This record gives sequence, C-alpha cells and structure tokens, in this order.
Amino acid sequence: MNTLAYSGGPGPWILLFPVVWAAVVVGVVTVLRRTVWRGRRGPWRTPAGHRATLGERAPVALLGRRFAAGEIDEEEYWRRLSVLDEPYGRYERDGAG
Repeated sequence: MNTLAYSGGPGPWILLFPVVWAAVVVGVVTVLRRTVWRGRRGPWRTPAGHRATLGERAPVALLGRRFAAGEIDEEEYWRRLSVLDEPYGRYERDGAG
C-alpha cells in the first residue's frame, strides 16, 4: 500500500477500469438480448415449433422423400437429381474453369 502512496498515485491507467467494466456490461446485455430476452431462443436455435434440421431440409433429401412417397416417378427423380448434382459455373471440356 505504501508503494502507491510514495510513487505518485495510481497513474492514468486507473481510467481503464471503467472502460473494462463498460465492456463487460455491454457483453452481458448483448448475450441476454440474444437469448433470454428473446424468449429463450438463441441465434443457434430454430424458431419455436420448427424442428427440422438442415439435413432434413436439404434439396436431395426432399427429392428422395418425394420419390419415396410416390409424388414423382423414377425418371423425374433421376432428372432432378442430375440437376442438383451439377457443379456451379461454366467449365471448359478439358476441366479448366
């Protein structure tokens, strides 16, 4: 304790403490706004009542379900699947993009 008294006081670095506490408060408020204050729904959760995962909503999975349910025939299934499997962009015949 005597060290601070004889060294001229705490110095200008003491002003950093309010800045640190303000950053902590802003961080806590941000986390609360994204989770608890939103009805316990964070950005990592799907909206309430919507339980489908990304794999279930994938276009290929949806196409497979439609084929299994009999909504589309085999020819249409393979035609649509080939469109979904095409790479994006235009490619030359030799493979250069």
